[in-house]
Amino acid sequence: MATLVQSAGPFALGTFSLPDREPFPGLLVKDRVLDLGKSLASAPSGMRAVLERWEENLPVLHTLANEDALEWRPLDGLRVHAPVEPRQIFQSGANYRQHVIDLEVAHRSPDDPRTVEEARAEIAAVMDRRAAEDLPYVFIGLPSTIAGPYDDVVLPSWAKKPDWELELAAVIAKPAHRVSVEDAIEYVAGYTIANDLTDRATVFRRDMPAIGTDWLRSKNAPGFTPLGPWIVPAESIADPGDLRVTLKLNGDTMQDESTKDMLFGIARLVSYISQTSRLLPGDLVLTGSPAGNGIHWGRLLRDGDVMEGSITGLGAQRTRCVEETS
Repeated sequence: MATLVQSAGPFALGTFSLPDREPFPGLLVKDRVLDLGKSLASAPSGMRAVLERWEENLPVLHTLANEDALEWRPLDGLRVHAPVEPRQIFQSGANYRQHVIDLEVAHRSPDDPRTVEEARAEIAAVMDRRAAEDLPYVFIGLPSTIAGPYDDVVLPSWAKKPDWELELAAVIAKPAHRVSVEDAIEYVAGYTIANDLTDRATVFRRDMPAIGTDWLRSKNAPGFTPLGPWIVPAESIADPGDLRVTLKLNGDTMQDESTKDMLFGIARLVSYISQTSRLLPGDLVLTGSPAGNGIHWGRLLRDGDVMEGSITGLGAQRTRCVEETS
């Protein structure tokens, strides 16, 4: 069941279910939920269908949010699922300046002649050059990694160094192909929270170092992307480039950074991705994770750990890690 952390704006969107019933797209206002499958004229069967008619539906959602004489259900008693089932997940890597510097220093070769200070300075210069050249680093994730914001996270037996990566995620409203940076935000319906788990032990192919990273193995186990709890409309978030991203592990704060530290903001990422791919309604653009991952702390995830992730105005998720049993 959900623990309500109030989101920004007059309403948020989510996917909910009653016990033993099919999930439905819902409108969340304070602590009550309206079934949009019964309340919108298009009778959407899921959140993606709501997003596919976003420009038409948004003003209606505002009207519904102020209607008391409707069949509202209390949030308490509903199961909260991932707010949307995306067709495509685009993941931005190395997008937080401090995070990249920390990771590069942590992964230095034992025979690296540079001091820590020298290494940090060189890596910082590389980050600044990347930002100036406008070349984000984006790869693709699988929809089967998506899990609910309160679901258990199963740690596969082969994952020797599972790590957390809390991220701001943009949810796409309409098809986007070759859009400009100036127009890109118009294609974003809203924002949600993603925890993009990574097995650090399998990020790099040691048998084929020239190939580089292996994102299939390290990031795409089932349930490795807890999502939500809500989608908060973009109009309710004044500045996605100034939000606080916080992750606590068993109550201890591990990540606590502003999205100001991003090298590439939402508009630049959406525009960049759209130059190659066609973004679709309900797709996710993950914006990278700030400093404070487990590899930095020397403390990776293990059975029984509880992660609590929050982003300003977007609510909070809470997931428990369990070891794979078979």
